[in-house]
Amino acid sequence: MTVAGIVLAGGAGSRFEGPTHKLLAEIDGIPVVVRAVRAALDAGFNDLYVVQGAIELSTILPAGITLLTAQDWAEGQSRTLQCGIERARADGHNSVVVGLGDQPMVPSRTWRTVGAARGPIVIASFDGERRPPVKLESEVWDFLPTEGDLGARDLIRGRPDLVSAVACSGNPADIDTMKDLDQWS
Repeated sequence: MTVAGIVLAGGAGSRFEGPTHKLLAEIDGIPVVVRAVRAALDAGFNDLYVVQGAIELSTILPAGITLLTAQDWAEGQSRTLQCGIERARADGHNSVVVGLGDQPMVPSRTWRTVGAARGPIVIASFDGERRPPVKLESEVWDFLPTEGDLGARDLIRGRPDLVSAVACSGNPADIDTMKDLDQWS
């Protein structure tokens, strides 16, 4: 059984009113997206896909990843997720662990914990709060949205019988605004 990681980094970051895109904003001198990608990369998946869209990330990301471009990223998160799923399917993976490029404090041990858990859908639980990363077995990929600004959220809500949560450490905070960034800088 093989597991691929997918970091979704395709959105416009429209709520972030800083001088740069939120994924390029720095915490301790390191771009937000680089922190997220390094954690996923250190989890040791068979492949790691980073899906870009609104901005080009090739010059800042570490080696060892496969950079994908969702040409239709503006149609919503479903399109960046589908871009990663399509590649995982083509590469023959059995499951994916999906996280967000704007979650720089989710550690690699959380990515590993979610990836190692059993079940069709496994979501990280941080002190009872369910947040990405989320493991999706290939049997549920066809149920993921193909349009709109939704990732796996509706599938998780609509099929609780398929979902299990695994306790994780770390901080699931995402960087959406300058206030969020200031809190962690």
